[in-house]
Amino acid sequence: MDAYVLTPQVFKDQRGYFFESFNDQKWNEAGLKPYNWVQENESMSSKGVLRGMHFQKGDAAQAKLVRVIKGEVFDVALDLRKDSKSFGKWFGVVLSETNKKQFLVPKGFAHGFLVLSETAVFSYKCDNYYSPEQDSGVMYNDKSLNIKWPELNVDYLISNKDQNLDSFNECYRFN
Repeated sequence: MDAYVLTPQVFKDQRGYFFESFNDQKWNEAGLKPYNWVQENESMSSKGVLRGMHFQKGDAAQAKLVRVIKGEVFDVALDLRKDSKSFGKWFGVVLSETNKKQFLVPKGFAHGFLVLSETAVFSYKCDNYYSPEQDSGVMYNDKSLNIKWPELNVDYLISNKDQNLDSFNECYRFN
């Protein structure tokens, strides 16, 4: 699918912990494509907030390296690349402050997440700048995609924008 879950080495002691959240040299040694991260974003959300499924069109397409600083989320990437073997397929992973996993979401994918904990602080690096004119998305609950969002004991909180995104069949698709 070309999306990767990365688990960093975490060093813990009585003071707390330390880990490298990114090291370009180690990425190159692992055979991962070099990225030029140009923007970093952070959001805080409460339990049941669902953000997604977002992507940037054309020249504004973004790869993202996402992680959770505080709390826990279910994170999803959806392949929108028509020529890909995994076109129209999604992959989900739990990211948390405990597991320290990171998720590399390449260009050509829609991305979203659901907050599982009481609150979550979510951070992501992007390899391209945000362009409001190229902003797009796919409906999070499109039946043809059948994304298995976890059930919670609270209602999902979804922005008006995200409730009115296009279906998978109507959305822009990458070449």
